[in-house]
Amino acid sequence: MTDPTTDPADGTANQVAQPEAADRNSGSPAPKVSTPNVSGDDVDEVAIMNALRGVIDPELGDNVVDLGMVKRLERSVDRVMHITIALTTAGCPLRAQLMRDAKARVASLPGIDVVKIHFGEMTADERSNVMARARWKARDNELETDIPQTCRILAISSGKGGVGKSSITANLAVLLADRGYTVGVLDADVGGFSMPQLLGIDGDIQGERSSEGKAMMKPVARPIGEGILRVVSMGSISGSNETEAIMWRGLMLNRAVQHFLEDVEWGDLDYLLIDMPPGTSDIQMGLARMLPRTDVVIVTTPAKAAQQVAARAADMARKGFLRVAGVIENMSPAANPDGTVTAIFGTDGGQQLADSIGVPLLASIPLDAAVTVGGDNGSPVALEFPNSPAGVVYRQLADIIVTDVAPPVEMAECSLRGALVRAGADLEGARQRAESK
Repeated sequence: MTDPTTDPADGTANQVAQPEAADRNSGSPAPKVSTPNVSGDDVDEVAIMNALRGVIDPELGDNVVDLGMVKRLERSVDRVMHITIALTTAGCPLRAQLMRDAKARVASLPGIDVVKIHFGEMTADERSNVMARARWKARDNELETDIPQTCRILAISSGKGGVGKSSITANLAVLLADRGYTVGVLDADVGGFSMPQLLGIDGDIQGERSSEGKAMMKPVARPIGEGILRVVSMGSISGSNETEAIMWRGLMLNRAVQHFLEDVEWGDLDYLLIDMPPGTSDIQMGLARMLPRTDVVIVTTPAKAAQQVAARAADMARKGFLRVAGVIENMSPAANPDGTVTAIFGTDGGQQLADSIGVPLLASIPLDAAVTVGGDNGSPVALEFPNSPAGVVYRQLADIIVTDVAPPVEMAECSLRGALVRAGADLEGARQRAESK
């Protein structure tokens, strides 16, 4: 199957080959891309393609050859090399840069006097395949962080704001800590941070030097029951103003989250909960690259409008090869003392969303005034009002998280871990003895 796309250079139509569809349902190799059509006398395809591998699409983070963007090579009798490159969109702002780089690299080859670059546009299937390949490649570049490999990571996401995503993150965090786990909370909603208020955190993140001399941040810590809560948020950075807008663009937002992952001394963690910004933006895409072992939980309300945008959030997670672990419906119908039910936002929306994307509905949290009271007081409803309608459901949800969705990795009885701990202790003892001499 081919797709005729207009060549902006001469107004003619180019035939752009369609690549094989990617397999997104398994741990298969990276999605395949199409190979270019080659014509003309004495065309050294290998040399030209090797030269074009030096042309990087900055947006996709890979070269145009391995991404399958080179669609045709044709050398005319007058030693002119024509190269057709299919862009993700016709108006790609990077086309001028791609043209310069491709011309410079191919023109250096022997037997080529002139290089002409023609641009086409990918089909929807091609674009999807190329994006899948780029995301796959990005998984190989996971950040070096202080987050233990045994830590279970849950990103609490939503398609739109106002569905209670942050409240759910806060309540799950305190319930997991109350059970004796060490829980990290990363407030990735950089411009709309709310974790300090919801969790009653009033301290500032502290800075220190690691043993290697690297500047590191220490989370704000708070004991909860038998466990520990460690929180990193823009709202806990010294000098931040809760009423002042953070006017950052995508790259700066991503960089902030990256700093929270790379430059924070998280210590031993059983769980890391990430309060994601609403929607499908740069931070969501960045997370798939930075922490590809993340599981995603989608939050919605029963309203149909919330369902539709939440489905897009789930689709984005899967396109980043992240597992969607389930759906949480918030603001569900609430039972009244007289036995009637108040369904302000409708009914069954969470179940419908879960069925449509093929994941379980983890909980339906009812509308409950105690949720607002707890959030305003910095004491989540699950702890402050455990017997309230929402508090009861939150505790049931925490049970599901630790038993089914993301069971903690129990390493205490692991013989290898014990050996490593003992080895570390022996080395530290030897170091101290040497220093005392």
